[in-house]
Amino acid sequence: MPTILSDMSRNSQTNIRSFDRHDAKIERNPGMSYDPDLFGRIRINRSAVERRAASIGTRRSIKKDYQAAWLLRAVSCIDLTTLSGDDTPGNVRRLCQKARRPVRRDILQALGVADLNITTGAVCVYHNLIETAVKELEGSSIPVAAVSTGFPAGQIPLQLKLAQVRESVAAGASEIDIVISRALVLTGDWKGLYDEVRAYREACGEAHLKTILATGELATLSNVAKASWVCMMGGADFIKTSTGKESVNATLPYCLVMVRSIRDYLELTGFRIGYKPAGGISKAKDALNYMILMKEELDKQWLTSSLFRFGASSLLGDIERQLEHHVTGSYSAQYRHPAG
Repeated sequence: MPTILSDMSRNSQTNIRSFDRHDAKIERNPGMSYDPDLFGRIRINRSAVERRAASIGTRRSIKKDYQAAWLLRAVSCIDLTTLSGDDTPGNVRRLCQKARRPVRRDILQALGVADLNITTGAVCVYHNLIETAVKELEGSSIPVAAVSTGFPAGQIPLQLKLAQVRESVAAGASEIDIVISRALVLTGDWKGLYDEVRAYREACGEAHLKTILATGELATLSNVAKASWVCMMGGADFIKTSTGKESVNATLPYCLVMVRSIRDYLELTGFRIGYKPAGGISKAKDALNYMILMKEELDKQWLTSSLFRFGASSLLGDIERQLEHHVTGSYSAQYRHPAG
């Protein structure tokens, strides 16, 4: 007989309380004046970062009912993503239906949480499929995110990047995932990066701005920290690791550096910045490790979709598979849990 989690939704000591996507009112980060003194002397000790990152997932273990609760929370923080050259309106519509009902109803019923209205955090698509996604998600409150600014390389003129942002907002995207110009980081043009992000923020208007650093292409952890600071100063609502197209995408060391930058920015300004690891996160165990890091380095508010997202396409299938195992005691084939 599987353990029923319905009481967990009412237990103040667990992470399942409500899956409303606005768990708390988050005041948007307005940015601040450019001040290189705030980040110019940052130097990251790589070996210390790697030691701390290696400890995540080893000092604590989340098992049984608590693991199921954390995995359900992870589902609600996924930006369910399709960014392929062969994307069609048909597969985007299927993806949106999966976003509405990310976990099979029989699994939710067995867990006792069928009434929690669990959905993914957002659906992320290319610009030309925004309207398809918006129509398919109508009435669900699931936001549509769009990649922009010459994603993934960002090697187009700034005016074209800004035009892409405005067009995506006009098409109905409420979140814009932009890519920064990596050359500005690699050449130390921090003021240029700041001006670029400020321009993106203005072009976004009411849409939330997620800045993709492409951490695997920034050469050093110190550059990752500095780029995080400049993007937050420029008005980013989220900072994000990767496009998913680089040779190295999200890793726990990158995550640790970026999350501590978020913590320092919060202490300085009082504004909470969201975080989105993306690329290469395909296993439920990996998702738990990222969530543990967020809980330990920040607090439980960063375990909600308002401040934390996974950029992923295959992660949801593995989480659903783990939840079915929790209910039945047996692992099912991966094909039983398609992402869309």
